[in-house]
Amino acid sequence: MSKLVAPSVLAADFANIQRDVEMINNSEADWFHIDIMDGVFVPNISFGMPVMKAIKKHATKPLDVHLMIVNPDQYIKTFKEIGADILTVHYEACTHLHRTIQAIKAEGMQAGVALNPHTPVAVLEDIVQELDLVCIMSVNPGFGGQSFIENTYTKVQQLKNLITFKGCETKIEIDGGVTNQNANNLVEVGADVLVAGSYVFGAEDPIATVKELKTMIN
Repeated sequence: MSKLVAPSVLAADFANIQRDVEMINNSEADWFHIDIMDGVFVPNISFGMPVMKAIKKHATKPLDVHLMIVNPDQYIKTFKEIGADILTVHYEACTHLHRTIQAIKAEGMQAGVALNPHTPVAVLEDIVQELDLVCIMSVNPGFGGQSFIENTYTKVQQLKNLITFKGCETKIEIDGGVTNQNANNLVEVGADVLVAGSYVFGAEDPIATVKELKTMIN
């Protein structure tokens, strides 16, 4: 299975969102990664439904939507309606995680769970086989451009071992601080999807940067 690259739209130029979406369409990227933040679960507010609708209008690749919000259950149907293909909720925000995952799947989306840097992989032991994706936060959620947390490698190895033990095909996604300096190491320990924001959108040639990253990990 080829490894995937998902540029994070949080790092795009919001004044030129159509241009940046079309740039990703024309690149070798696999998904759009879209961070929805509410200023409550994380200390930042990104964008909501109108901006995501605008992205969906121009995007030709799947929308990988990462909800960094409290009470995600009440928005599951809405995110399906506005174009989410994959919907990831935070373990730390869901009291009844199994119910939330079933609700996402009932809407026809792939279901993911994200773990904050302090949350151990073991909390997913009883649900990992239900998941299409686990997103390991390799920075503290809320802001782009942060430094990569080195303990991420250990967590990815632990998660890969759990997935293998359970005999499931859950993808491992890494979100935060991904560059050409750590991409290979992440894939070697088990990552399947790399989210890259500042590294892609801050590059002189984002299309070439995506191509380099994609070639490097495959």
